[in-house]
Amino acid sequence: MSEEFKPGDKVPTSGIYKVMHDGHTQPHEVTCIEGEQFPPCNTCKHPKFVLVRTAHHVAHHEHFKKGK
Repeated sequence: MSEEFKPGDKVPTSGIYKVMHDGHTQPHEVTCIEGEQFPPCNTCKHPKFVLVRTAHHVAHHEHFKKGK
């Protein structure tokens, strides 16, 4: 089973995460950036985040880094 993250946890790797709420809305996908914190939901406050697939942030990708 995939690891679940909660609001306040540090995003371990940039990518697309599935968000599951406390029943007020259907699960959906969001982009989260490594090093930032997973945010609380404005409605339920307790969403769970599960990594669907990793993705490099464009600013951190070797073909787009500044100063090369």
